[in-house]
Amino acid sequence: MNTGELNIYHKRVLDNVSEGILVIGFDGIISFANRTAAVTLGISEEELSGGRVSEIFFSNSENEKFAQAILDSVYDRENPHDTIVPYTSGDQSYILRLLTSFYCVDKERKGVIVVFSDLRELIELKDAVKSMQEIQKLNTALELRNKLLNETFGRFLSDEIVKKLIDTPDGLRLGGETRILTILMSDLRGFTAMCERLKPSELITVLNHYLGKMTDIIQSYGGTIIEFMGDGILAVFGAPEFFEDHASRAVAAALKMQSEMPEINIWNKEYNLPALEMGIGINTGEVVVGNLGSDRRMKYGIAGSEVNLCGRIESYSVGGQVLISPSTRAAVKEKLKTGKKMTVYPKGAGRELILTQVTGLGPPYNITLRLEGDKPVPLKKPAPVCFYLLEGKHNLKHALYGGITAAGDDRAVFETGTKLEILGNILIEAGGDLYCKVLEELKEGGYLIQFTAVPVGYAEWIKAFR
Repeated sequence: MNTGELNIYHKRVLDNVSEGILVIGFDGIISFANRTAAVTLGISEEELSGGRVSEIFFSNSENEKFAQAILDSVYDRENPHDTIVPYTSGDQSYILRLLTSFYCVDKERKGVIVVFSDLRELIELKDAVKSMQEIQKLNTALELRNKLLNETFGRFLSDEIVKKLIDTPDGLRLGGETRILTILMSDLRGFTAMCERLKPSELITVLNHYLGKMTDIIQSYGGTIIEFMGDGILAVFGAPEFFEDHASRAVAAALKMQSEMPEINIWNKEYNLPALEMGIGINTGEVVVGNLGSDRRMKYGIAGSEVNLCGRIESYSVGGQVLISPSTRAAVKEKLKTGKKMTVYPKGAGRELILTQVTGLGPPYNITLRLEGDKPVPLKKPAPVCFYLLEGKHNLKHALYGGITAAGDDRAVFETGTKLEILGNILIEAGGDLYCKVLEELKEGGYLIQFTAVPVGYAEWIKAFR
C-alpha cells in the first residue's frame, strides 16, 4: 500500500470509529480531530482542527475537569494518562474515559494522541463480569487505534510530509500549488543487467542498503523523497517546507550522495555483492506540488514539464556524475566547482540545453568529489566487436561493427565507421552484453565511451587483446 492509499484509508477509518480522537501538539494546537470527537464535544471539526486547547475548552466552566485533563496530558511529556471525567454538550451529559499516548516522528515525541469514549452504558451494566469484559475490549480497541493513528502520521511518510499532515487542517485533502522548486533524480547504472545476475534476496539487500544511505543524505539537506522508482530516487527540495536555497541544498545532497558511493561499494564487496554506480540529474523550475490523485488513490507528489526535463538530464549522466540544468546553476549562489559542459537536445524541450557537470560546492557546504580518472590503455591489438545502437533501454536496431583500441576499468576508446550520437547509448558484445554511453568524439579519432554495465565475462575476454 503506498502513502496515498494509507492516508485516505486511515482517514476514513478514523472518521467512522465510535471513539473520539484528537491529535494535539506540545504547543497546545489541535492538528487532527475525527468526526466522533466533533459530535461528542459539540464542536465542529473545522473549529477543532487548528484550534488551541486553552481557547476551545476553557471557555465553558461546566467542562473544566475535561479541559484540565487534556491540558495535563499535553504538559506531561513523560507519561501517558488514563482519566475519567464528566462532559456536557447541550442537553447531553457524558462520562468520558480519556486515554492518551504520544505520537512520534523519527522516534521524537511531537505531541499527544487523546482517545475518548462514553462510559455511561458500561457504568449502567449490572453484571460486573460483563462490565469488565467490555472494558477490556475497549482497552484493546483503543490501543489498536492509537497504534493505527501513530503509524498513519509517523511511519510511512517522510518527516516533512508528516509535519504538513499534522500541522495543516487540510493536510489530507486533494489539491496542489504551483511553486518553483529543485528536483533531483538519481539512477543506478547497469541495474537491469544486475537484476539478471543476482538472486532476489541479494538484489533486495543491495537496494535496501543503498536506498537507506541515500535517504539519510537527502533528508539531512532538507529534501523530501517523493518516491523510489526501483533503483531510482525522485526527490524535491523546497516542499513541503520551503527554503530559499533549495537549489544549493539539492546540489550539496547530490555531491554527498556520490561521495558516499565508495563506502557503499566497500560494504557490498564485504558481502560479495556487486559495485554500484549512480548518475544524478538536477533541475530547477515551476512544478505543481501537493496531494495528487483521486479520493480512492492519492499521494504527495510533483508534476509538470520541469519534472520530465529532470528525468532527461539524469539520463545523460554516467556513473559518478552530477549534471545540473542552466536554471539550477543560476539559482546556486555558492561557488561551484565544475567539470565539462555538454550541449544536449532533450526530447520535448524544444531547444538545446547546456548541462554542467558539478564536482564541488563551496562554503558553507564545502563538498568536493574525488574524481579518479581511468585513462584507457592502448591494446596490443584492436578488439573487433559487433554492437547495437540503443533507443531507450530495450529497442535494439540492426548489428553494426567497430573495434575497441584502448581500454580501462570503466572506459574505452571505440572506433567505428558509424556516426555515434554523443551521450547516446550502445551495447557491445564483449564477453557478454557490455552497455556503454558515448562521452565524446576524440580529436585523434574514435569515441571515448564509458561502461554503464559490465558483464562477468568481459575481464577474461579483454585479456586476449592486451
